Amino acid sequence: RLEEIDIEAADGSLRPAFVRPGWAEDPALTREPPKRLRVLSPFDPALRDRKRAARLFGFDYRIEVFVPEAQRKYGYYVFPLLQGDRLVGRVDMKAHRDADELRITALWPERGIRWGKGRQAAFEAEVHRLLPLAGVSQVCFADDWLRDPV
Repeated sequence: RLEEIDIEAADGSLRPAFVRPGWAEDPALTREPPKRLRVLSPFDPALRDRKRAARLFGFDYRIEVFVPEAQRKYGYYVFPLLQGDRLVGRVDMKAHRDADELRITALWPERGIRWGKGRQAAFEAEVHRLLPLAGVSQVCFADDWLRDPV
C-alpha cells in the first residue's frame, strides 16, 4: 500500500507523490542533510531524470559531451555541486594524470547563490577529497575559473 502526499517543487507548486506507509517516522527523514559540499556524478540518481531535477531543484542540466563545442553552454563534462539540499553550482574539471593535477577550468554558481569564502573552502575541501579518486595529487585553478551564473 502507498500513501499519496504533495511535494513542493522548485517553483512552489505542489505535485503529487507516493510514499510507503510510516514514511514520516523514518529517522533518516528528520535529519538535516549534511552541509558538506559534494561533487555529484552527472548520473547521480537525483539528476538521472532531468525533468524531475528541474521540477524539484530548479536545476536545468544536461551533459554536453555530444554537443558541438561552439554550442556548449558550460563544458564537455560538467559536474553538479550539491550542498545541503540545494544544487549550488556546476564545475568543469578534468584530471590530467600526465601532469598529476586536477584542473578546475570553470565553476558557475547557480543563480541566487553567493560564492563566498565559506563555500569556497567547502569546495576546495571536496576537491582535495577527490584527488585520490582522480588519480592525481594536486589541484590547479585556471585564471578565470569562477564565472558568473548563466
